[in-house]
Amino acid sequence: MTGSPGVELRGRETAAAIKEEVAGLVRSSGTTPRLAVVVATDDEATLWYVRSIAKAGGGVGVACDVVDLGPAAPAEGVRATLERLSADPGVHGVMLQTPLPEGVPAQELVSSIDPAKDVDGANPLSLGRLAAGLPAFAPATAAAVMALLDRHGVALEGARAVVVGRSTVVGKPLAHLLLDRHATVTVCHSRTRDLAAATSTAEVLVAAVGRAGLIGAEHVAPGAVVIDVGTNPTDDGGLTGDVNFDAVIGRAGALTPVPGGVGPVTTALLLRHTVTAAGLT
Repeated sequence: MTGSPGVELRGRETAAAIKEEVAGLVRSSGTTPRLAVVVATDDEATLWYVRSIAKAGGGVGVACDVVDLGPAAPAEGVRATLERLSADPGVHGVMLQTPLPEGVPAQELVSSIDPAKDVDGANPLSLGRLAAGLPAFAPATAAAVMALLDRHGVALEGARAVVVGRSTVVGKPLAHLLLDRHATVTVCHSRTRDLAAATSTAEVLVAAVGRAGLIGAEHVAPGAVVIDVGTNPTDDGGLTGDVNFDAVIGRAGALTPVPGGVGPVTTALLLRHTVTAAGLT
């Protein structure tokens, strides 16, 4: 499916449906799933996001403990906290929120999260299992892209999909998720020659590079479904995506806005993953 030109794929309805499902599972089980979010920063935008996860969890019966280690936390302190939470039978999901203090290596520390509780799919073991087609939690943002595509009836089997970005948070895991759905996938990145030549072949285009306005009309095939994962801060304190929304909205079949597209679905899926980790699905 491609939408009529100018259709906005907003995430709130998808997020609401996921949260309704989560709330029903929690009510019927009589169990309170518990998510622990470890933070080590004083970045206000990050702390706001973590508070929003906790608020969303409270609305569906998922407890969210924010473990704030402070902006000077050493790597070993973060590691010990992740190991402690992973071993705690009362905690069902564990995630490490970035950014971290300078010199504290997130990619090494996430290996301390038990894959069974790795609800944001950050542990390399989770990513390896995902690549191998084995059961694992996918990074919530990558899973949110798939949830939006499914919610809006976008046919993936045989579709030409292009992912711009190769991070372990979105680009690489999303490519595997699309391949599992039988899409034909191309991954582009900062060294791709003639980016527009590659992206303009896509029926499904996902931008996940963290460069404001990188994707313009010349990068988009008429009628393509475009998912914008970018969340780039603006001078006025807002957010803008990797896609030039005004230039692309009239050309794409459908396009996610920023904010209000992928973000709400990502938060909802963190809660659903926690419920799954608690054994309620």
